[in-house]
Amino acid sequence: MLAHFSKRLGMTLLVAFLAITINFLIPRAMPGDPIEQQLSQLSASSGGNIGDIQAMVQSYRERFGLDKPLWRQYLNYLADVMRGDFGFSLVNYPERVSDVILAGLPWTLALLGASTLISFAIGTLLGGVLAWPGCKPWVKVVGVPIILLSAVPYFILGIVLMFVFALTYPVLPVAGGYSFGFMPAWNWATVVQMAHHAVLPALSIILASIGSWAIAMRGMVISIRGEDYIMLAEAKGLSARRIFFTYGLRNAMLPQLTHLALTLSHIVSGAILVEVIFAYPGIGYRLYQAIHAKDYFVIQGIVLLLSVSIAFTMLVLDLVYPLIDPRIKSTKPS
Repeated sequence: MLAHFSKRLGMTLLVAFLAITINFLIPRAMPGDPIEQQLSQLSASSGGNIGDIQAMVQSYRERFGLDKPLWRQYLNYLADVMRGDFGFSLVNYPERVSDVILAGLPWTLALLGASTLISFAIGTLLGGVLAWPGCKPWVKVVGVPIILLSAVPYFILGIVLMFVFALTYPVLPVAGGYSFGFMPAWNWATVVQMAHHAVLPALSIILASIGSWAIAMRGMVISIRGEDYIMLAEAKGLSARRIFFTYGLRNAMLPQLTHLALTLSHIVSGAILVEVIFAYPGIGYRLYQAIHAKDYFVIQGIVLLLSVSIAFTMLVLDLVYPLIDPRIKSTKPS
């Protein structure tokens, strides 16, 4: 077990190292100079009265270390990452990248984490029920339209929901994380404001995701219905409910849990378009803004967070698998 854990940990560290390297190179492969672009826009908006642009560009490049050779930038970047320092935002200097991430991460975790878990629970149960013998007719009547919604992209569904429930019948807010002029604090009023503004983006993600979870689970339950352990449980006279939950869902759950783990590891940027459409102040929207502004360090920080979260999730999942299904062993048989 220890040898297996050491091997998996080594693979995770290797993936993290490769992610850091690729994360460093990709933003610098983008055309254009972000500092020159930002200063040029500032000069245009101020009528060209901010001074010598080229001198300011050189000064800022020296301040951010972008004037050094690429290999030196890379070594400095590795050292900073090991210290947990992702540098400053090029666009909103002197704001630190860690502050940008911490400002948006709770919003995204609350929205996408809750939406993913709700859609997973409903979709998994619905798919299992639809595949099991004796499914009630009303379940099929409700389930089929929900499954069909999985063919609709979540951002399209979000636009439709916004049009219906925020513009045509204004019962829910159009955008934002809280009302204009409201000052968030650690109180119930803030929780109510956040929940109220998260209804539409969350609903668009849930409705568009339930169908995919249900389809996957239905196929897996159908594939295990004729297994010997199901037939043995039926021969013992166990109740249909117990057979369904203990022998059916449990044994069909592993691929679904893998999908859930990967989905949860992607929640940092999993619904960028939803956050953009609803102007939701999550980290996906901040990543979109950073890419648009060519903010190197913010892009690097957010993408690195995403990459490491995926690698860590797969490590945890590999260790948890044997606890879910005893047939999976982490050690080789002797």
